[in-house]
Amino acid sequence: MQKRVVWWRRLGAWLRRLIALLLNPRFLLCFGIAWLITNGWAYALLGIGVWNEIGWMSAVAGGYLAFIWLPIAPEKLLTTAIAILLLRRFFPNDEKTLGVLREWHRAARAKLRKRKQQQNDSSQKNEEKDS
Repeated sequence: MQKRVVWWRRLGAWLRRLIALLLNPRFLLCFGIAWLITNGWAYALLGIGVWNEIGWMSAVAGGYLAFIWLPIAPEKLLTTAIAILLLRRFFPNDEKTLGVLREWHRAARAKLRKRKQQQNDSSQKNEEKDS
């Protein structure tokens, strides 16, 4: 039971940091620009195409919009990646937001290294066992 409580507390702290990161005005600005780059053009093109009755414009925009509404579309990851790149470019001195991102990046790399090390150790044990 105690493990669940600790897990929920850690999850709550992580979610608070994530919400603070996402609601940061600088990140919201960069995310808005990234959204315009990845999606906004299609909505504008669809509006112009429908308004002026331009078939090819409506078809291209509608096709792209249909694709990005699929759950498998990588557009969400691409938009977030572009937003982070824009944040680093426009606000290089924003240590609060970029510090959180760097910390999460370091933690993810450490977990990946640990997992690779465990896999290497287990494969070496299997090889020793087989010989």
